[in-house]
Amino acid sequence: MSPWGLPFINTILLVTSSVTLTVAHHALLVGNRARLLKFLAVTCVLGIIFLGLQVEEYIHAYTEMGLTLKSGIYGSTFFMLTGFHGMHVTIGTIMLIVMLVRSAKGHFSADNHFAFEAAAWYWHFVDVVWLFLFLVVYWF
Repeated sequence: MSPWGLPFINTILLVTSSVTLTVAHHALLVGNRARLLKFLAVTCVLGIIFLGLQVEEYIHAYTEMGLTLKSGIYGSTFFMLTGFHGMHVTIGTIMLIVMLVRSAKGHFSADNHFAFEAAAWYWHFVDVVWLFLFLVVYWF
């Protein structure tokens, strides 16, 4: 698979989502609720788009390339690695949506927002893992 199609777009989406999440976190720390909600919502949308494009990539791999779990070591490794990562993106997106709802309800302050930070840490970790997977799955 070429890294310059959907995989590259998904990489840009996840890197961008880390930036938007960092902006949202900073907004929380300085008490700018409108900016917090806006950038956290953008982060959630980027996560959802990533997952949609991953589904698109799976459809393309299966229908046009004949890549399946049974098509050898690359097929099983590809679907295992990207699928496991996709599951974590799904979990992270759900966590961020919950943080968005809680932020909208005013549950967090600059001094009391550990749940938000934990979700952010998780998201950034998932993003870094994707950069590794992008290199391993699509370049080597």
